[in-house]
Amino acid sequence: MYNKKDLPTLYWQDGILYLLDQRLLPHVIDYRACTTYRETISSIREMSVRGAPAIGIAASFGMVLAASEAFANGSDVSEMRRHILQAASEMRLARPTAVNLAWATERVEEWLKIHQEASREDICKGVEQLAHQIHEEDKINNRLIGQFGADLLPRKGSVLTHCNAGALATGGYGTALGVIRTAFEQGKNLSVYVSETRPLLQGARITAFELIHEGIPATLVTDNCAGHLMKNNRVDLVVVGADRIAGNGDSANKIGTYSLAVLARYHNIPFYIAAPLSTIDRKIKSGSEIIIEERNSDEITYFNDQRIAPQDCVAYNPAFDVTPAELISAIITEKGVMHNPDGQKIAGLFNSKGVS
Repeated sequence: MYNKKDLPTLYWQDGILYLLDQRLLPHVIDYRACTTYRETISSIREMSVRGAPAIGIAASFGMVLAASEAFANGSDVSEMRRHILQAASEMRLARPTAVNLAWATERVEEWLKIHQEASREDICKGVEQLAHQIHEEDKINNRLIGQFGADLLPRKGSVLTHCNAGALATGGYGTALGVIRTAFEQGKNLSVYVSETRPLLQGARITAFELIHEGIPATLVTDNCAGHLMKNNRVDLVVVGADRIAGNGDSANKIGTYSLAVLARYHNIPFYIAAPLSTIDRKIKSGSEIIIEERNSDEITYFNDQRIAPQDCVAYNPAFDVTPAELISAIITEKGVMHNPDGQKIAGLFNSKGVS
């Protein structure tokens, strides 16, 4: 059996960013080498790398590649700065919903503002150190999310999760799956229902892959099976990740999440979001301001390169939906568990050492 500890989402080696090509999982394990920031953008847009935290980390290393390109081309300091800022602007457009992407590039921009006197060499070194810092911070935050979230899980029970919010969507441990992993490591007797997550099957291809290799009991179900499971008392709680959380707690996640939240509320089942603070976008007041990425309709009308819908069939393919805060039992962050999230609690979260 493959040891997932030997399967990083991404790594940096000798000036090259290597991204696990998640489009090929679970049957093929291959890394895509990015030597330019535009190759990084392509990898993000094409979903070779996916998951909001992982996208943010990849973007930060994309900024390192932009700095390296400018340095290699002999650009002076001013030209180098312009090149990096241009790369940041392009990077943010790769996938507009996941706020971690913008958050990471903005951290690089802030570094440049603070270090106005930095030389060309200093810029290259400093941006690379920042990218490694962002990566390490995510690993630490994932562990903390897991520890706080595990307390919400029963000693014995069933969890439903959607899409993939595991190690492969983050810097190395997972958000929603990090909660499940921590509880399992604590000896809790848990089983997990994994929704397939149409149309790209991140649940079937990646979440099931991760859980199997962790030795956590997992059962794959179709996306439209959730209501049946809940009605028959086979789900004790739902825990998912998020790609952007608005200032009032409204949360964007993979399409289908909102439906799960509605079902969970009807059946009186706790519905949890697990995400780092970097996923909270306090610049927007509510989920109505979140830009929802619309992807190519071919993802719906084709499967394994075979067309499954009539030739003239029109398809609508939003990648995300927004769950209102009032349907969320709690948001689990690296600072603690925020029950019944709202704008006041979120604002306080950034002005305190933790929540409860």
